[in-house]
Amino acid sequence: MAASGATSSTGKPPAALDAFLAEVKAIQKRDSVLTPSQQIDRLLRQGSMYFNLNPFEVLLIDPDTPPEQVRKAYRKLSILVHPDKNESDKDRAQLAFEAVHKAYKMLDDEDQRAYVLEMVEDAKAKLDMEMEEKRKVVQRQGKDSIEEDDPEKYRQALRNTLTKLFADVEMKKKKLEERDQSER
Repeated sequence: MAASGATSSTGKPPAALDAFLAEVKAIQKRDSVLTPSQQIDRLLRQGSMYFNLNPFEVLLIDPDTPPEQVRKAYRKLSILVHPDKNESDKDRAQLAFEAVHKAYKMLDDEDQRAYVLEMVEDAKAKLDMEMEEKRKVVQRQGKDSIEEDDPEKYRQALRNTLTKLFADVEMKKKKLEERDQSER
């Protein structure tokens, strides 16, 4: 017995189902790297100073994740990278744990969460402008779409744009601090 509404009039699954299946696939892919050593490596990889500024990237969650899911993601990840659980790599595990804890604290504090979500909106606006420009170029070439039209590619592009935005803000803060230090 088939459920009504399972397919569209064209016989293809509805877009919502495609989006859901893509999300499930992304979650499975994400969960496949949930070993302690892989997470420690991810959190301490080259460039982590900038990647770890984005709390969503650290906790492997989307910006629209509700607070209770943020807490669950934090607990799951903090257990994996906790120094007491990683005796053979305690120093690196401590650094990874601190990055996870800092990311959670950013999203747990209302003011900081509002700031981070504002950064997300800025990143979305910037990405949308870039996509519009890209779309114009592609249309002149006679093509219909750009790769960011795919929801997963859009999510990745947004993640990259957001990370760059966090890095830019951090670099500006450091320059201001250096200037303040030199003026003293």
